[in-house]
Amino acid sequence: MKLIVRKSLMFCSSLYIATSFFGVVLFGNHILDDVLANFDGDLGIPYSSLLDDLIRVSYGLHLMLVFPIVFSSLRLNVDGLLFPYAIPIAFSEKRFFSMTVALMGFIFMGANFIPSIWDAFQFTDATAAACVGSIFPAAITLRDTNGIATKKDRLISWMMIFLAVSTSTVAVTSDIYGILTVDKGVIT
Repeated sequence: MKLIVRKSLMFCSSLYIATSFFGVVLFGNHILDDVLANFDGDLGIPYSSLLDDLIRVSYGLHLMLVFPIVFSSLRLNVDGLLFPYAIPIAFSEKRFFSMTVALMGFIFMGANFIPSIWDAFQFTDATAAACVGSIFPAAITLRDTNGIATKKDRLISWMMIFLAVSTSTVAVTSDIYGILTVDKGVIT
């Protein structure tokens, strides 16, 4: 498995590097934030449509190689979160199948109903930054299995969690409001 993961990551990394390098070489100062968006039209070079198709195929190949690796760890972690005391998911075919179907359904619905990847990034940024920066460290302090956290440490941890949840809620609410108002044509 280590060899498969290593080869997959090396191949995908080389695709990323090649795409970004040749994107900069080809488009120079006119490159867009999303390099793949530059490959939507005529590039003004010979074999432009072939190059566009080659880039799209390489990106699809990348997704095909990375998705199973990421999905496997997602399934394992969600199973551990939902069923912490159950036998490992590898030994339960019924749970493995139902978890896979549920996660794939959730991913499929998100892929079809989220209007833009940037909308998904907004929600991810609004929640992940608060979790990694404030909630997780404070939760570790509150869990304190060794008993070294003082009362002041616990109070500060609860304040950090409250502030992080508050700011994350404001950010998510703002993102939802921005999506709804853009869809209704209020903001142009």
